[in-house]
Amino acid sequence: MTDAKGLGRNAANYGDRDFALYLRRSFAKSMGYSREALDRPVVGIADTGSDLNNCHRTAPELIEAVKRGVLMAGGLPLAFPTISLCEPFLSPCSMHYRNLMALDTEAMIAAQPMDAVVLVGGCDKTVPAQLMAAASAGVPAVQLVVGPMSANRFQGERLAACTDCRRYWARYRAGEVSQARIEEVEGSLATTAGTCGVMGTASTMACIAATLGFMPLEAASIPATHADRLRAAEEAGAQAVRLIHKPVPPAALITEKSVENALRVLLALGGSTNALVHLAAIAGRCGVAVDYRRLNALSDSTPVLVDLKPTGEGYMEDFHAAGGMRALLHEIRDLLHLDCADLDGRSLAERIGDGPAFVDRAVIKPRGAPVSPVGGLVALFGTLAPEGAILKRSAATPALFEHEARCVVFDGLEDLARRIDDEALEVTPSDILILKGAGPLSAAGMPEAGYLPIPKKLARQGVKDMVRMSDCRMSGTAFGTVVLHIAPEAVAGGPLALVETGDRVRLSVAERRLDLLVDEATLAARRARWSPPPAPARGWDALVRREVLQAPQGADLRFLLPGGGA
Repeated sequence: MTDAKGLGRNAANYGDRDFALYLRRSFAKSMGYSREALDRPVVGIADTGSDLNNCHRTAPELIEAVKRGVLMAGGLPLAFPTISLCEPFLSPCSMHYRNLMALDTEAMIAAQPMDAVVLVGGCDKTVPAQLMAAASAGVPAVQLVVGPMSANRFQGERLAACTDCRRYWARYRAGEVSQARIEEVEGSLATTAGTCGVMGTASTMACIAATLGFMPLEAASIPATHADRLRAAEEAGAQAVRLIHKPVPPAALITEKSVENALRVLLALGGSTNALVHLAAIAGRCGVAVDYRRLNALSDSTPVLVDLKPTGEGYMEDFHAAGGMRALLHEIRDLLHLDCADLDGRSLAERIGDGPAFVDRAVIKPRGAPVSPVGGLVALFGTLAPEGAILKRSAATPALFEHEARCVVFDGLEDLARRIDDEALEVTPSDILILKGAGPLSAAGMPEAGYLPIPKKLARQGVKDMVRMSDCRMSGTAFGTVVLHIAPEAVAGGPLALVETGDRVRLSVAERRLDLLVDEATLAARRARWSPPPAPARGWDALVRREVLQAPQGADLRFLLPGGGA
């Protein structure tokens, strides 16, 4: 029965529905619930707490706060576990399992008896996986993030994962930091619970989820250790109960207008390149496409206003104290579709209001004095990237925006690890480093390896940046002149598969071009010799190879799209 509520939803199939509900209540009572409790509407709580996910260390207390909110509002909270993804703890990388988590979460939401669900996520791939799942499952959903870690005061500076991790590691590789010093720093980079403390992928996705309307604006940036984070969790529980009485399917919040708002926010934040892949996947679950050419038009008219690492100096705790999302959205309100609604039916205009009472202009810049007059991301097209590639220009070196050079090619991650620091490697600071064979179809699973290390012999000479290109991703906490998500990828037989060391490549940010300067006859000969790597024989890896889409389509699985991707 489609109108069933609470434990009456999604009855197990024994051919006798009344028996199924009788059995369900009987088993539920074994957990100590009263009949009164079991008669209430049910709010599911997706629990991503895990001893292998340090970012989600506070998940248990957040879930208790959600339960409190649900109970106070008259519902019955029932938590359930799902896959949990944490970037440093997964091989080959967490992105390889984002779609698996989305599939798991969707199945558990759709199969179990719940009238609404609170999604507790945070670390990079968990939030997009949960929103993808919610969009497909159709059950009203509230997003709750664990929040960013707090920066640590360390010997006269502040540190937080993971931009500072990369900064110190680059100095270590260059011989500027000793082994003893890097070990000392290692214990000072992540000292509280929460996601990376900069505008990396986790924080970018939290801001996007809030923009789409899945949580309050201020909830995007509350530090993980702040008491307000628990109050946000309590409100998420109450919100879920309100949704039971006035349902809003997740897909209703994911529209062409709201997705464009999310893109504007991504650009104004100087946010993570990963967010573009994730937003495309979330939107794709609702049949909404992210157009790279439209992205360029938006980027040229959207300034970067948030001065946070990796593109600036501050941390997420500074953004929150500076006025957070409400301050940012108020500053770009003329660029937004203000009629987009949230879970309570409030328009974006109502949510923004007059902005916060206080805005710290050292962190959230006014339109007249932006961090950059144009957006943080641009899409590139050309003979090397017929379907597009992405550059985070807000984290790149402007002097390298127009660059033509010889390339040095690495065929996969093992080749990169084996040769990048070889003293015999023929490489100069003006060369372009290219990694291929690491896209979504590859065994590597589209890792955050696009931030290729500067070869040690060049790092020791003081080289800080080079043009680097790949079909994989880089961390949202990374920086440098890095071209990512080249599509079609090498394993798919795109032009990237044919690039060889010594070829010349041209990058033009002004023209939005990425071109391989090799004649067609030579490429045709190479193509005739090329063959894809063998496909995995079984399991998740085999399913990914068969079904995964390219980065511009969100790297989702084809059969999970509306209509099975037909």
